[in-house]
Amino acid sequence: MSNSPAHAFVTAHADALRALCDAIVPSDDYPSATESGSLRLLGMILTEKPEWLPRIDSVLVSSAQASETLFGQPLVELAPADRSTVIDSLAGDAAYDWFVWLVHGGYYADPGNGGNDGAASWVMLDWSGAPRGGWPPLQEHRPSSRVEVDPGALSDRYDAIVIGSGAGGGVAACGLAESGRSVLVIEAGSWPSTETLAIDHLHNPRSFWNIEARSGPSDDGNPRVVETTAGSIVLDPSDLRWSNNASTVGGGTRVYGAQAWRFGPDDFAMATRYGVPDCSALADWPFGFDELEPYYARAEAEVGVRGDSTDGAHAGPRSQPHPMPPLPAGRARELLQSGAERLGFSTLSAPLLINSTPFLGRGACVQCAMCVGFACRLDAKNNSVNTMLERAFATGRCSILTDARAERPLTDRSGRVVAVAVAGLRDGVVWRRKIAASEFVVAADAVESARPLLNSANDREPGGIGNNTDHVGRYLQAHVQLGALGLFDDAVEELIGPGPSIATSDFRQGNEGIVGGGIIVNEFPLAPTNTYRKLVEAGLIPQQGLAAKRGMRKLNRRMLTLYAPIQEVTTAGSRVRIDPAVTDRLGIPVARLSGNLHPEDIRTRDFLADRAEDWLRASGATTIAALPRSVPSGPSGGHHQAGTCRMGSDPSASVTDPWGRVWGHDNLRIADGSLHVTNGGVNPVLTIFANAMRIIQDMAGGWNSRQHAIARDTETADIGRLA
Repeated sequence: MSNSPAHAFVTAHADALRALCDAIVPSDDYPSATESGSLRLLGMILTEKPEWLPRIDSVLVSSAQASETLFGQPLVELAPADRSTVIDSLAGDAAYDWFVWLVHGGYYADPGNGGNDGAASWVMLDWSGAPRGGWPPLQEHRPSSRVEVDPGALSDRYDAIVIGSGAGGGVAACGLAESGRSVLVIEAGSWPSTETLAIDHLHNPRSFWNIEARSGPSDDGNPRVVETTAGSIVLDPSDLRWSNNASTVGGGTRVYGAQAWRFGPDDFAMATRYGVPDCSALADWPFGFDELEPYYARAEAEVGVRGDSTDGAHAGPRSQPHPMPPLPAGRARELLQSGAERLGFSTLSAPLLINSTPFLGRGACVQCAMCVGFACRLDAKNNSVNTMLERAFATGRCSILTDARAERPLTDRSGRVVAVAVAGLRDGVVWRRKIAASEFVVAADAVESARPLLNSANDREPGGIGNNTDHVGRYLQAHVQLGALGLFDDAVEELIGPGPSIATSDFRQGNEGIVGGGIIVNEFPLAPTNTYRKLVEAGLIPQQGLAAKRGMRKLNRRMLTLYAPIQEVTTAGSRVRIDPAVTDRLGIPVARLSGNLHPEDIRTRDFLADRAEDWLRASGATTIAALPRSVPSGPSGGHHQAGTCRMGSDPSASVTDPWGRVWGHDNLRIADGSLHVTNGGVNPVLTIFANAMRIIQDMAGGWNSRQHAIARDTETADIGRLA
């Protein structure tokens, strides 16, 4: 960055920045912010985010003015106590508070990624992400037949095209390739290495610092429009309101927490059980738990799940046990188990798509403290890449096109989908192709699966393919959650991963006066950056100064958090549309998100948060933090997004039939969480894997038949004239 505007800015303002940063994180027995490399961090971040330069400049101006007003001197000339007075006077200013968070983010991040030199804060906190005994050598997963195809080497035609490579897309690619089809997977993201995704605490999808995630997508040319109470705003992916779910080969499964819960019988029949709350869009699935159970079992066996002997309350019957047992846990689980027994809560070990024993040719989890948000260094986290896509590539019939976006499906004169318009960027130049196929599967996440359908308007379907009844994009939902934070008199956090070790599912259904419910589960070990965020938001430490630093030392190992995702009832107004006035770097109109949570969702969230507080209190927590219970503005999305291509039995009220076929298009299927009518009160990824297996087995005419013959279309399509 030696010649960058960021370097010039930091160099020109080094003294003022040093004084301000060291007032925010002062020196005591441990180094201050700048003694730990904060100026280097700022240079790195501002090189990536030059649009932040004016914001930081404004903070320097306001701090200089406050110093002159209070003491008649520049901040750099003041004694430490007077500097503290100055920064205390700035607290509450939005730009200044943001800068405080940025400085602390660097101070508590790892030294390899712009954080503190020598891991000073980690030493101070007695924190390490490494497992006991230290890190084994990193194992970069290399599929046995990794096939990335360059745009110039694309065939004009494939038997099947799969859009997206996450849980649903990986299953589709595997099933179609193993049944004998030639398959092209189109992935909007790149294929970052495990090392790239395994160590970075700031460029992390769970870091909450509004810094671009290494798992993508890039802030460069990937906007979305979000409607808020203050008006419409254009956001980059690093803004949490963008509702990112990763953009990389493997999708969110590369960096997910890997909780592998089944939906229960009532989750498939919520409207029947509870009725339909006013102004909600609550509905039943077109099939029940019994239909999906064999595929849950198949997903657990073929992707790899470790779990308990029970699925807990409100779960359906199980045809076979989990293939792997739970991992051992530590003191936190023991305390929470005792508290649950006092309250009469039933408990279970949270099921995880993580190896507790060697499985599918890969080793077992070593229980490090860096799991959620990171790729697994040991390849023990089971994801789309090292399971389904690995098998697809091994057939020799599947290739993947990365850094390319499926712009829209294309139809012939009869309205049949016959190709996909694809665009990408190579060497700064946008390229476009039309690629034909006989069959198509869309599995790009709830927002990005709806987007190409909405962008495919034609004379037959002016609202986009599958959207003549205006249902594509509606019913966007995820999991609003709150949970609780408790402090204990003694250290309880032992940094034993992967994290969730105990849960109660007692409150998934049947809560008086509540529609649905959810699980309560202990949190993953927090990275120090997020520990700081949690403690400040809970009001347990101030945001800056020596008291914040000492509070982190005192409380970081005495804190336990529980979280509780809830089943949302969703609304028709919570939706994805297309904004024709805003395009991405490829010139494709972007998604426009709108809507809000239903009041029932807030009531259920708060009910589960109260139960989480009860559980911590019964487990010995001496302080229960009152986490903010504000009502979020905007639709629910993010990591658990679902619902925008709802399946059903009635074409007038859904986008697809029960087998994921888009109504009116028998060769176009959806195979991800977009299909979910409701999203359960648990993590949805196992349901995505399982339902995709069900859909692709139907589509492939018996997945296990590897001699399956493909009937090609006999019509000759003029690709250049497609709609």
